Amino acid sequence: MKSLIEKSRAAVVGALVLAWMSGCGTPADTEQTPAAEDPALGNALPNQPDRGGIGMALPPPPPPPPPTGPNPTPPPPPPTSGVDPQRSLAVTDDAILNKFTFIAVMDQLVGTSGVPTTALNLFRQWWDTQRPAPGLGAGPHCDSPGVANMNGFPYTCPRAEGNLANADPFTNPAGNPNSFIPVGLFNRFDLAPTHGANCGEYRIVFAKRSGLTNPQDRLFLIFEAVLPNPTPEQGLEGCRPVANFWSGLTADADVNSRGDKLRSFYFNGLPGFMPVIHTDNLGSRASNTGQVRTNQFMQPAWMLREFKLQKSCATSPCSVQFIPSTVKTNPGGALFNPSSSHARAADFQSAIFPAQVASLAVNNINGFGFSVPDAFNSGQSDEQNPMENHYVNQFGTGPSPLRTNIQNQLNAIGSTLTPNQIVARAMSLSCAGCHRLSNGADLGGGLRWPPSLDFTHISEQTDQGPDGPRHRLSPALVNVFLPHRKAVLDAFLGSAAQ
Repeated sequence: MKSLIEKSRAAVVGALVLAWMSGCGTPADTEQTPAAEDPALGNALPNQPDRGGIGMALPPPPPPPPPTGPNPTPPPPPPTSGVDPQRSLAVTDDAILNKFTFIAVMDQLVGTSGVPTTALNLFRQWWDTQRPAPGLGAGPHCDSPGVANMNGFPYTCPRAEGNLANADPFTNPAGNPNSFIPVGLFNRFDLAPTHGANCGEYRIVFAKRSGLTNPQDRLFLIFEAVLPNPTPEQGLEGCRPVANFWSGLTADADVNSRGDKLRSFYFNGLPGFMPVIHTDNLGSRASNTGQVRTNQFMQPAWMLREFKLQKSCATSPCSVQFIPSTVKTNPGGALFNPSSSHARAADFQSAIFPAQVASLAVNNINGFGFSVPDAFNSGQSDEQNPMENHYVNQFGTGPSPLRTNIQNQLNAIGSTLTPNQIVARAMSLSCAGCHRLSNGADLGGGLRWPPSLDFTHISEQTDQGPDGPRHRLSPALVNVFLPHRKAVLDAFLGSAAQ
């Protein structure tokens, strides 16, 4: 008799093949009407950088009920065959990361832009965005039109991170508190759209060195590059070399060999593919491009923000700049408040959010999702303010038209979830929710949001791994998100024989 794991894997492979053949990317247990999509995104949820693509096409079977008690941590899943998550999905070994210096990444971004500037100038321009004008005069500031109070929501200005506009992170990196250390490489093949317009995201995370010893001076930089499919006419099959590359790391027992391969993948690219680290992959392409996100806690309140690296030749010479942008899947918290006077609150409460209820009601911790037009997103996600981005607190417990609209949608799909649980699920997918506000939250249907490391999902600190020091990952990643990403990658690899 086949084991449950074998049966589940067979079901995953079969259903995923069917999804790719049909172009269907909606979980089978919903009756939702998909939101309007950009044709270049396939079934990816628009403006949602962490859920979409083939990862949403086929959620695995629901996990067992979580243990009871405050902030429970479920036990790790049983070992299975296929890729090793910490070799092929989330690489945090210092022996590998030491090959990824911050100066090398910034130099490559400058080089691929073709703009005559330096890594130091680009770094300083980036953090000058966190100060009011006039600053360096090299780009936008936090009080510039289009940045200040993006979409009518708060954008704290200035921030302590703006002081980095006067710093040099590249000198004496081993002892400089303003230098940045690599802490993780992440394979997000699960974000590739089913029709293969791109091959997913490949991320590198840096942490400010000061955070090793000073919890009040921490900053994380997450470069989230979208890798184009060089043969989009082949669909997702054009991305198979990328999947095979990451899978092959599992079988390579030599940590130095794995490090060399990963460095080449990021800086040179696989044969026929562009390098991951390229200006175009982080915001300088009209579509199928990525972003850079930040976890900022050099001052209260802890903040998450998003940037696009954009090249412009509107004037001569061309320029390349980090441009603050909205934080995706982060509607402004005021939109959930029944008494909100925000100009977009009426549309959000009457139509935009109720249309997402079916997606949020999917009863799988890796399978529910939502997306809103970018005009409803805010420019920051505040981890500490008890109201600004705390959707549940904004929503409250009293009767309101929004509550009625959500309940009507729940009734239409026969769901026993409550409006508060739907709002709690939306909050868990926001940056503030996923990183802190939703830790341990009851999401209804037997689901509980897994815990982060109190603000991040990876740490500057290390534990001893099989190949030396390895940066810590959150319980949410280890026990919930990585097993799902593993199932998606294993299923795609297995589909080659179908």
